[in-house]
Amino acid sequence: MIYEKLLGESFQRLHPKLQERYALPLNEPFQATGMMQTIETGSNLLHPFYRLATKFHFLFPESGRNVPFTLRNVCKQMDNGDYEVEWERAFYFGDKVRRFDALMTVDTERHIVKDYLGTPALFYSDLHFSVTKEGRLLIRSGLQRFVAKKFEMKIPPCLEGRVIVEEGYDDALQVYTIHVSIMNPLVGRLMLYAGQFTPVD
Repeated sequence: MIYEKLLGESFQRLHPKLQERYALPLNEPFQATGMMQTIETGSNLLHPFYRLATKFHFLFPESGRNVPFTLRNVCKQMDNGDYEVEWERAFYFGDKVRRFDALMTVDTERHIVKDYLGTPALFYSDLHFSVTKEGRLLIRSGLQRFVAKKFEMKIPPCLEGRVIVEEGYDDALQVYTIHVSIMNPLVGRLMLYAGQFTPVD
């Protein structure tokens, strides 16, 4: 619902399966299971930060190949009448489960998605949505802030985690595809993951 409102006419250029996935009727969850062919985190020097982030269901220190994961999205209406989408991702490293949560709302005046990352939120990022000529969904991050309860502080550009997400659909394999890259100008890769998933009831 909120993504169709954000993309406008461009929404119709998404692959039909992506239109189906991002329609997200109110209170009707989209749930999926899949496999991340690769998950790569950054330098060992970042592990203290990753360990802190895991407490907020955000980033995590593990890397791996062929990592099972689950995804759940649901659109809800808030008390002020606006809509928000809950994102819940769980990655299964053996008997260890890592989560990556977010809450998204649309800012219609600025034409961006407002993304609060973590539970409770640890970071905020503007997200810019567009559709590629192949019908894939492309998401890029913009302005970012550190969040501590009701306090928010802008993150200097040199400390940002610059995000690029590309989601598509493979007609031959009949699976959704996802590729996420989070990079920092100073230390390089913060996280990269790429994989496939299919919906479940």
